[in-house]
Amino acid sequence: MKNKKEINSGIIIIGNEILSGRTQDTNTGTLSLWLNSLGIKVLEVRVIPDIEKNIINTVNELRKKYNYVFTTGGIGPTHDDITASSISKAFNIKYGPHKEAMSILRKYYKSGEFSEGRQKMAWMPITAKLILNPTSGAPGFQIKNVFCLPGVPSILKSMLGGIDHKLTGGIPILTHTINLRTVESEIAKSLAKVQHNNKEVEIGSYPFFRAGKLGVSIVLRSNDKTKIENCNLQIIKFVKEKNIEIIERD
Repeated sequence: MKNKKEINSGIIIIGNEILSGRTQDTNTGTLSLWLNSLGIKVLEVRVIPDIEKNIINTVNELRKKYNYVFTTGGIGPTHDDITASSISKAFNIKYGPHKEAMSILRKYYKSGEFSEGRQKMAWMPITAKLILNPTSGAPGFQIKNVFCLPGVPSILKSMLGGIDHKLTGGIPILTHTINLRTVESEIAKSLAKVQHNNKEVEIGSYPFFRAGKLGVSIVLRSNDKTKIENCNLQIIKFVKEKNIEIIERD
């Protein structure tokens, strides 16, 4: 395993509904914040369609590049939910009814309600480790360093607590945000100087439009609280010199 500071991950968002714009992706934000809190840096996010070849190729590529890979979507009961079968092929593991998953779902549904469609949610790589689902019963699963989660945001979020102990994280990544009533061009040169002098702090600049007025959010990210604080002081110094309004800090 790599040095704690270098633990990384990739996220694969699977679903035609995301690519078509019918559904908005919020899982990337949820996963990224959670992983950062564990000291696991997200280095790549991909959004791909429900196409077997795409899923297989993307999973195989990313699982070799990163310590952990998280997929969302495509493990439900309908015909286009093909993530589980695709990942079985990616790892060359038999796809079929998972004994433990079948047992969980039989107990979850009332007699006569465990239909063929619902049974499909227990079909996955037969040697997979389960990720328990406290919200709707149907489990996710893990094969080696790949964790497969549902696409429904509320269900995905409820399952993350059951994965913490399966991950080896690094030092948690801290963030600090300064919101300014300004435009990027006004602070670009000063911000670049601060970044040059604080190479171990990641500084992001993000314009926003709020209450009919333009502003910029400056986001500082590092695993060292002292370095963030020092960087923050340097930014506040030039902000005050330029008489820029600080809207709020968090």
